[in-house]
Formats: sequence, C-alpha cells, structure tokens
Amino acid sequence: MPVIDVIDSHISYTDTGDGSPVVFLHGNPTSSHLWRNVTPHVRGQARTLAPDLIGMGASGKPDIEYGFADQARYLGAWFEALELREVVLVGHDWGGVLALDWAARNPAQVRGVALMETMLKPLTSEELAPAARARFEAFRTPGVGEDLVLAKNLLLETAFKGGVLNPLTAAQAQPYRAPYPTPESRRPLLAWPRMTPLDGEPAEVVARMGVYGAWLARSADVPKLLLTFDSSPTLLIEERVIGWSRANIASLEVEHCGPAGHHAPEDQPDAIGRALSRWLQTQGLTSAFSV
Repeated sequence: MPVIDVIDSHISYTDTGDGSPVVFLHGNPTSSHLWRNVTPHVRGQARTLAPDLIGMGASGKPDIEYGFADQARYLGAWFEALELREVVLVGHDWGGVLALDWAARNPAQVRGVALMETMLKPLTSEELAPAARARFEAFRTPGVGEDLVLAKNLLLETAFKGGVLNPLTAAQAQPYRAPYPTPESRRPLLAWPRMTPLDGEPAEVVARMGVYGAWLARSADVPKLLLTFDSSPTLLIEERVIGWSRANIASLEVEHCGPAGHHAPEDQPDAIGRALSRWLQTQGLTSAFSV
C-alpha cells in the first residue's frame, strides 16, 4: 500500500484504476481492508482510493486525542497531499460522517456522495435499543471503557461476529486485528464511541452534523446514494432513518442491497459494488473524467 506523509505522521491507502477519484472511507474498528471486495466493481470506471484513517490500519499513530477534529484534520491533509479534486465520496460508519463533514466544508470539490450504515444526524437515547444504549454508556464511562476496549479488546472481539450476518474466521479477521496488538494501540478505537453524538453531546460533533445536515438539505446539485440492508439488529439505517433521509436529503436515491449486519461490506460486497457502479454510471459521475 502507498504511504504519504501528513502533518506529523503518515496515512496508508489503496490507490487503483484511473479517472475521476472515488474515495472510500471506513469506520470503527475497520480499515481500508473493508473495501477490498467492493472497489473491484468500480475500478474500471474510476480511480478508487481508500485510506486508513489516522491511528487505524497501517496509518501512523501520533500522540493525539483522536477526537473528531483530529480525524477530520488528518483526513483533510491526506486529500490535500494527494491533490484530490472533484471527488465522489463513499462512506461507511464514521467514514460516512467524515465524508459528509468534508463535503460540507469543501462543497465545490464534491461530485457525489454514497453512504451506508452511518450517522446522518445526531442520535437520542430513545432511538437506541436497550443493549446498544448500555454498550455506549459503558464505553463512555471513565475506567470502564478503557477496560472493555483497551484491555479486553471488546470492539475487535465482537465487531466481526455480532456486527455481521456471516461471522469472520480468525484468519479472515486478522487483517483488522493486526494493527492493535497492545492496549495503547487501541486508543483510537475507544475514541470513536466516546464521540458518538448522543443526547446533544459531544457538542462539537453535534455542531458539525448540523452543518452537514444543512448541506445535505440544500445541495440539490450533488447526487446522493443511500444503501440499505435488512435482517440484522445491529443496523443503523432502519425504516425510520430512511424516511427521515427521503424528507431531508436533496437529490437522494435509496437502493436496498439485501441482508447484512452493520459491517455490510463484509456481508454484501458484490451487491454494494454493483449498486455503486450502476449509480456512478447513471449519474454520469465518472464518464467525464475516466480514461
């Protein structure tokens, strides 16, 4: 994988194909590895890039807090270092949040946005199932979160069992686990649930979501695709969210991609890849720049 220096560290990323850039952003606790079976469907139409977020995958682990502003700053530096312009963004989980944050701050450089299993707006406790609410409360409790995520490695132990319909074997999950051999190396993984926008906190993330929520509503010139799934209690995008999205997101197309868990690219990579390829073609998002 290529590596590029950003700020005081480095970001590792995949980079294949030619033409208009389509950037795939992963969430927690994954990496660019999440997209390995999705990007081949798009590769012939565009240049596909997938970075490992700072502190994750093969990217550097600088001594920072790994708050949302940190993640956005290093990701923005990566876009600048590669001189990426007029991009299509594809985001899953926190990668979708970062994609929308970048889009709202760089609207002239965004040609389209595709999203799946991400947070489109701040959450309330009432929207969460009791088990999910208890899990978030535990992660956000000082001492308890450190024990669960840093010491016991709970996120990586459960993400590819309960977060998918088809559990990964130990060998299949190893590329996700390898970057986090020690409690200290897992600090970025704990930072993510602690910045989940729940009941108005943390205020910084809620404010950023307000900014990109306004952008989603007014950016009728930017096509958007929301991929949906079913059959799993771990899904973030369910019927209520789909209804909200249709009412509040301009130029939105919704496509169902079948049964999957939260980490849908592991369960449905081909359905996701085909949906993205079709959308890129029908929206004319690659033809003007492809070679």
